[in-house]
Formats: sequence, structure tokens, C-alpha cells
Amino acid sequence: MHTAIGVFDSREGAAAAYERLLERYVPAQEIVFLTRPEDEGTSSGSKNSAKVSRLMGLATGMTAGVGAAVLLAVPGIGQVAALGLGAAALLGLAGAGVGSAAAKVPTNDIAVRPTPEHECSEDIEVFRKVLAEGNSLLVVRSSSQEVANVANGVFKQLGINLPELTPSRMQISLRQAADVVIIDLSGRITLGEESALLRQVVRENLEHGNKRILLNLRDVAYIDSTGLGELVKSYTTVRSHGGHLRLTEVNERVHNLLRMTKLHLVLEIEPEESAAIQSFDKNIRTPETA
Repeated sequence: MHTAIGVFDSREGAAAAYERLLERYVPAQEIVFLTRPEDEGTSSGSKNSAKVSRLMGLATGMTAGVGAAVLLAVPGIGQVAALGLGAAALLGLAGAGVGSAAAKVPTNDIAVRPTPEHECSEDIEVFRKVLAEGNSLLVVRSSSQEVANVANGVFKQLGINLPELTPSRMQISLRQAADVVIIDLSGRITLGEESALLRQVVRENLEHGNKRILLNLRDVAYIDSTGLGELVKSYTTVRSHGGHLRLTEVNERVHNLLRMTKLHLVLEIEPEESAAIQSFDKNIRTPETA
């Protein structure tokens, strides 16, 4: 299954991207739209706001294969408006009942309970964090590489992705510093072989008992939405195996991207490699502050 993730700093931006995906023939049943509802009594009255309301009010017009727009009550976040199949699962929720259409003021939120941690998707933590910061999400999950490529292209144009500055494919080399495995990355981390290679290298190290992993991103000039998701997956995979993963020497362009998506609050980042290596011995968690 191929996944493309778009992060947007406004509901209007996410709505525009949703419509663009449909125009590019991305199947509606493969798209999940997650956003925070507007505060009661507030409305911009703009055409874009009307577009969002129209999209999130599709409950009465959606086909059975897509599902209705509903409001989910997410622990620690509050209400999240969701459109698309599997939205509750993406947020680590189970046991959802029938709820109100998100376009209307709900009388009751959907009754949900948190999924047990060991059953959660590795993306749940970052999805919740992004939504908690007021951003909106579009997630496309497809068995088709072509569909994922189309979605990623739309997210590059309308989402938080920065212009691609390097055509070079990602290269990986490994070093060892005491019991810390240092993975040097260069080029770009994008949908396809690059993100798959990063996933493979991290998992192989875990299988060999290496649970202290440091990703040196000094020579990584570009990361797309899938690459961001892969960093989060690697981080949560290592943690689930009782290990620690940190990033170091992140260049300014990639660092700005991490801040735009609020992932600097989730991932553990050290500015210098030597300090990052020492931090493993201190066994401290060092996500950046906002």
C-alpha cells in the first residue's frame, strides 16, 4: 500500500487540494480528509470557507463507498471533522458509532475509544500532533504507485512541500560510534525507492540488535510528504522496539519544513552530531520547543 500525506495550515487549502485530487482522478474512496472544525459562531464568509463547508457537508450526497463526513471526538484534541473511509483508524480510534454530519452543529460526537497502543498505526502520533496544532491533513492510501505519485504532486503544489532543489537520488552510508549506529543520508527522501530504502535500513539495524540510531541529515536537501511520514515511521518503529532514534545536522531548508509541519515537536533533533551521540547515554528525550 502506497501512502501520500499532505499537511495544510488552513482548512481552505486542504479543501482546494481535495478537489484537485478528484480532478486528477484520485479515487474518492482512497482519500481521507481530517481537519479541526471552526469555532462556534466564527465564519470568514469567504468563498473558500463555503467550499470547505460544502466538502464537509457531503454526508447526504456521498456514495456508500466513500462514507459520510462526521465529527470524531479525539482524546487530547477535541473534535476533528473527518471525511473518508478509515478516518477513525488513522487517529487511533475504535468502536465508532453513527454520528452527525460535520457540516451541521452536532448534538453528540461519535462515541469512540482510544485503540490500545500496541495496535496503533505508526502514523497516529504525528497525525494527532499536526491536527492539535490547528493544521489540516489529507491522506491518500492506494495500491497504485501512479495514484500516490499524482497525490504527492498535488501536495507539492498546494501543501507544505518546498520546491525540489536536487535531482539526486538518496544515498545511504553507515558508521559506528560506540553503540550508536550513524546513518548518513544524502540527496532526497521521497515517495518510492528512497523512503523504502530508509525503512529497510532502520529495520535491518533493529533486527541486528542496534537500538541506538542516529540519522545525519546534513546532505539531505529535500523531503516530500512521504519522506516526512517515513521519518516518523522510523522514529516510532525504533521506539516500539525499545530503542532511540535521533536526527542531527538538519540543514535550514529541511529544518524549516519540520517546523512548518510541527514535526520538530515530535522527533528528537540535535544540532551537532557529537552532542547527539552523547545524548543517547543521557537517555533523554529532546524534541525541540515551539
